[in-house]
This record gives sequence, C-alpha cells and structure tokens, in this order.
Amino acid sequence: MTAAFDAHYKLLCERTIMEHHPAISKLSARKQIIARHFSQANQYDKHAHIQQQICQYLLTAINDNHQESILEVGAGTGQLTQLLAAHLHSERWSINELCEQQAALLQQELPQAEILIGDAETMDLGGEHSLIISANAIQWFDNPLHLIAQSASRLKPDGQLLLSTFTPDNFLQIKTLTGQGLHYPDISEWQSALDQAGFQHIKLSTQRFNVPFAQPYDVLKHMKMTGVSTNQIDSNQTCGKQTIGEQTSNMQPFVWTKTRLQAFEHDYWQQFAGVDEDGQSCVYLTYDVLIIDAQLP
Repeated sequence: MTAAFDAHYKLLCERTIMEHHPAISKLSARKQIIARHFSQANQYDKHAHIQQQICQYLLTAINDNHQESILEVGAGTGQLTQLLAAHLHSERWSINELCEQQAALLQQELPQAEILIGDAETMDLGGEHSLIISANAIQWFDNPLHLIAQSASRLKPDGQLLLSTFTPDNFLQIKTLTGQGLHYPDISEWQSALDQAGFQHIKLSTQRFNVPFAQPYDVLKHMKMTGVSTNQIDSNQTCGKQTIGEQTSNMQPFVWTKTRLQAFEHDYWQQFAGVDEDGQSCVYLTYDVLIIDAQLP
C-alpha cells in the first residue's frame, strides 16, 4: 500500500461535522442529509464548472429579460442567482433554497428578494410567477416529476418554466462500477408530465459533457466537492460512502473498503480511460444534462 493511496483513503474517510440549524430540523431525514452535506461543500463554485455552464445556458433560454415575478427553486450557492440579478429585471423575486446557511449570501446577491428557506416540494412558494427557473437542483427531490404540476399551479398565463436536471446516463461510470446513484426520470416521463400539466411550446434538449480527470480518485473527490456524495463513519468506525438518492434494492448503504476502492480504481482505468486534450492519460466522468423549457397557454 503506497503512502499516496493511504492519504487518499484517509481523505475519503474523513468525518464531516455538521452544525445543527433549526430550519434543517424541520426537513425529512433524507432532506436533512442533503442540506447538511451541501452546506459543507464550501468549494462548490471552484469545482462546479459544468453547473456554471448550465446556468449560462439557462440564462440565454429565458424568453423575456423583463419579468413580473421570478421564482428560483434550489438556488444553492447562487450561481444562477448572480446571473439573474445581473441580466434580468423583475417586479418581484422569490428565491428558494434548502440550506439555511445560504440565506445571507443569496440575500446579498438580491437584496430585494424574498428568501424562502425550506423544502420546495412541501412549502408554499407563492403563485402568479411569470418565470419559474431552477438549475441543477430538482434531481434531489423525492418526486422530481411532481414539480411540473406544482409549477403549473404557480405560473401565470404565458409563464415560462425553465429547468435543468440530468438524464439516466448521468455519472454512468459511477453507476456502472458501483451500482449507486440517483434515480433520474427519462425524457419520455418529463414529456408526459408536461403534457398532463397543460404546458405548451415544450422543448426538451440534452447536452453531454465528458470531463477528464487524472485518476479515478479525483473523480470521487470532484463529486464530494460538488456535494454529490456523503461520507459517513458507521458504528464500527469503518469507512463508508453512500450516494444520496434512491435507496439500493437491499436498503443498505454502499460502503467503501480498501479492497473495493482499489478495484474501483482498476476497473475505472480498464473501462473508462482516454487521452485528454494535452495528450495525457485520463479517465472520464459523464455529465448528461437535460434542459426543460415550457410555457403555459
């Protein structure tokens, strides 16, 4: 076992210490885990380059830069919020976020906005919005498809719904090698939900990004830094990592061991190796993005 491997393994096994926040305690157990984990992803913006590109794309897809009321769902660190504040004018702003720790930052970005901290699936987010927009957030919902019907009830006539999420091929390398990951509805499910909710002018488009990394461990580190995974120490003090999302079929968390991590690295090189633009050997992680753009009649 090399010193570098031991250092990587130690980092993977680090225990995250979370502060208790009243708003988090009102969430379901699953949403508390998500909120607490993302609250610790303090280097998110440094590593979330693909997410930033998606935010830029959403900005260009907005029908009108002058809005009556904008609702942003799952604002996170404010990547999209900053763009909206700089390029759009609205009479009313509502910014929703799960993590209470982000409230001050979001308020700073948009001092005139109403900051709504809590679970977007269960709380009152108001109505008569002319634009409902969300970037890279709704895949964490218990029922992402239900947001479509909720949005139809919150939009004014001619209002626009603009969302980014991911397809079932997202992080395909991780799913292939570990069997772990979120459940992503496929395009046909989104189309059906939009049709049933009465949306028109529906545009569903995908974008694929194959991101190179020097080694498989860097993939895991990247996912941790962007809030995708959670590290836990179980009662036996063994090192574990569970992907937040749908439970596995046996309802047990995926636990990393040294043997499993070594096998993961070996298999990643065997199945997903390539050469980057500089001619260096690398492995790839796939982001498969779905953009949902629709309008009420």
